[in-house]
Amino acid sequence: MNSNNESNTISNEVALYIHIPFCKQKCLYCDFPSFCGKEGHMLEYSRALAKDIEGIGNRKIKTIFIGGGTPTYLSLEGWNIIKSAIDKLNKREDLEFTVEGNPGTFTEEKLLFLKRMGVNRLSIGLQAWQDSILNKLGRIHSVGEFIESYHLARKVGFNNINADLMFGLPNQSLKDWEETLINITKLNPEHISCYSLIVEENTPFYKMYEDEKLQLPEEEIERKMYNLAVEILKKEGYERYEISNFSKTGKECKHNLVYWDLDEYVGCGVGSHSYVDGIRYRKTENIEEYIEEMTLGNDLRLDIHENSLKDDMEEFMFMGLRKIDGISVDKFNIRFKKDIYLVYGDIIEKYLSEGMLIKSGERLFLSNRAIEVSNSIMCDFILSE
Repeated sequence: MNSNNESNTISNEVALYIHIPFCKQKCLYCDFPSFCGKEGHMLEYSRALAKDIEGIGNRKIKTIFIGGGTPTYLSLEGWNIIKSAIDKLNKREDLEFTVEGNPGTFTEEKLLFLKRMGVNRLSIGLQAWQDSILNKLGRIHSVGEFIESYHLARKVGFNNINADLMFGLPNQSLKDWEETLINITKLNPEHISCYSLIVEENTPFYKMYEDEKLQLPEEEIERKMYNLAVEILKKEGYERYEISNFSKTGKECKHNLVYWDLDEYVGCGVGSHSYVDGIRYRKTENIEEYIEEMTLGNDLRLDIHENSLKDDMEEFMFMGLRKIDGISVDKFNIRFKKDIYLVYGDIIEKYLSEGMLIKSGERLFLSNRAIEVSNSIMCDFILSE
């Protein structure tokens, strides 16, 4: 194993991502490995997934995130199978355990079951406060159903809830976005994620975009939308701790911080990705293949890649600079046994002089102006061969 990965193996703790690929209906912008019309596979998939989870062994789990798809669309019978596997895991006492869900798929029975299972954080997909916009996205729920699901989650005792929002949507005005932000803060969730729409290939939106049938806000409006989110959410007590994520004090998503800090995580389920012991790999996106291979006990790891020192340094920088408090120079130097200024000195100096990077103590972070063009700046931290 490369020496640069030694620091990763000192702690045997990992984050766990579990993928539930079933959806009632696929959103028009979604390119995740999720499927509708495959409900007949739910139970055999749950059994295969349970086997996958049990394969983690005795590694200590510090966070669990169950995403999808729509995890809350899975039947209770399926959930019971998965619960039995999760119960056997070696979990930290202060485990953060998140489940994603969509309004219209929550029931009181299911929420109570999740609580019994140890889930202590919910992430609910709202996206927009206008039914007309939700309809254009191919969402299965109304704003009313979101409010109902949110109150139901509070009623059964969930005290850590994230709401997912999207901006830069077809026919979305600045006023629509402001209305969404104001109304969601009135509900007072602990965490709010605000993502701009990216039109991904192989989605219905991509074809509509190609055919010029998708009316998207101009770039300048999208920039105003982002700045409006920062302004309104700050006023309402939400701290921006990552480019797209805002939380009340102490309610940052620990699981997502694992990715941004380049810590280790294991993925279970179709299309899941892992980064553990310095190795990156993924699993098939085909449900039937996943079930068959898992049942036969075959090695499901695809695209196995041992991260080089160069890979790790690049990822440390461009994932870490997504965080508002940026990266720790000391941590870089200790982790990679290299002086950051010998590796990135020219790039750092360039952006410091342009006011795009800010140095405070031993931390380096993007300025507000730089956040708006963060992708192009982060690309500069890709090292040439």
